[in-house]
Amino acid sequence: MAVVEHAVAPAPRGPHPVDVRPPWRRLVPLSLQHLLVAYAGMATMPLLVGTALHLPEDRIRLLISANLLVSGIATVLQSLGLKWFGARLPIVMGSTFTAITPAVLIGQQHGLAAVFGATVVSGLVTLAVAPWFGRCLHLFPPLVTGTVIAVIGFSLVPSAARLVAGQGTGGSGGRGLALAAGTVLLAVVVERAAPPALARFSVLLAMAAGTAAAVPLGLFDGSGVADARVVTVPDPAAFGVPALVLPAVAAMLVVQLVNMVESVGDTLAVGQIVGRGDDAPTVVRALRADGAATALSGALASFPVVTFGQSVGLVSVTRVKSRHVVALSGALMVLLAFVPVLGAAVAAVPGPVLGGVSLVMFGTVGAVGLRILARADLSEPRNLLTVALAFALGLLPLGAPDFYAPLPPSLRTVLDSGIAVTGIAAFLLNLLFHHTGAARRRKETTR
Repeated sequence: MAVVEHAVAPAPRGPHPVDVRPPWRRLVPLSLQHLLVAYAGMATMPLLVGTALHLPEDRIRLLISANLLVSGIATVLQSLGLKWFGARLPIVMGSTFTAITPAVLIGQQHGLAAVFGATVVSGLVTLAVAPWFGRCLHLFPPLVTGTVIAVIGFSLVPSAARLVAGQGTGGSGGRGLALAAGTVLLAVVVERAAPPALARFSVLLAMAAGTAAAVPLGLFDGSGVADARVVTVPDPAAFGVPALVLPAVAAMLVVQLVNMVESVGDTLAVGQIVGRGDDAPTVVRALRADGAATALSGALASFPVVTFGQSVGLVSVTRVKSRHVVALSGALMVLLAFVPVLGAAVAAVPGPVLGGVSLVMFGTVGAVGLRILARADLSEPRNLLTVALAFALGLLPLGAPDFYAPLPPSLRTVLDSGIAVTGIAAFLLNLLFHHTGAARRRKETTR
């Protein structure tokens, strides 16, 4: 008698963790965690540009509000996606520090209207070339992307150190160092000892405890909350209609090239962390979102927008993969743009606390880069030389900020950015060693 075997249908798989929306009781604090980590970078860029151009306080506030508005819209677009736009990954977007020096130089020579006009053009160009970047993704293997991401993380560590030291605020001395160390220690303890459900909030809990500890140490300043307006409306017209000035456009296109390399690296890194989206179509959608957001940013009186490395570190540390968490943080950024008093409350987090957390985040980004780099064959001398030169050239501006001072400003726009130099060096060396005619013939003969 024959035995009839019935095929058993495989159990249906649930949605990918990236697509799962946590319940509100967890969604809100997780989103605040992303917002608090990213806010300092978003407010600092327009603040530095406005201060360098000697703008009045009300104009600087408008720049910060516009930057928060655009960053929030870009974050929602990148995380949730809209047809051909957005990586649909947990990626926070914000203005890039790479644009600070060009924006100041352009603003001094041609006015902020030229900065915003150049930003619009650079965004449109990004939209146009995004598909080409997708087709060339094979030219960005782990050897290149891992090196770039590692340098992104490690090159940001000095900015975290400046927050700890209280640079620009009179310094915080040993109290600041102790507060930063305590914040880092608490984050580590929560991550190590707390249940998994609580460990996801390790950064938020460390920031809250650090802020509370800053009060008796005299390192908490809440005066900005009392002085801030309750409601405001971003006003792009206050800076005039964006103007097209060719030298300004050329400089901003160089900045945008750097941003695109950084975005490719960050997108691939997040995709590998969450287990989805480290492919060409995702990168193209991510770059389209970058381009659209940057063009909108210029139209709304703000600066080029790029993926935030902090979000890479936070996703890796907390293991919270949901893009809905980041989308809500983007919505909160939009709210902060219209309610400055809330932004002032976020900005009241003491520098040493934020610096301590940033040390963890930036170090994690560097470690993610090294993990990706480990997939490359570093026993191959050419690969080792590629990494060595890219790291050395990329970290050179950190140790010697004035090294390229004798060169023209147009060249310094690229060379003063360690991330840009790393990306260009790693890309070109990989191209030379693995994709030229001689390199291909060498591979064929060794098979």
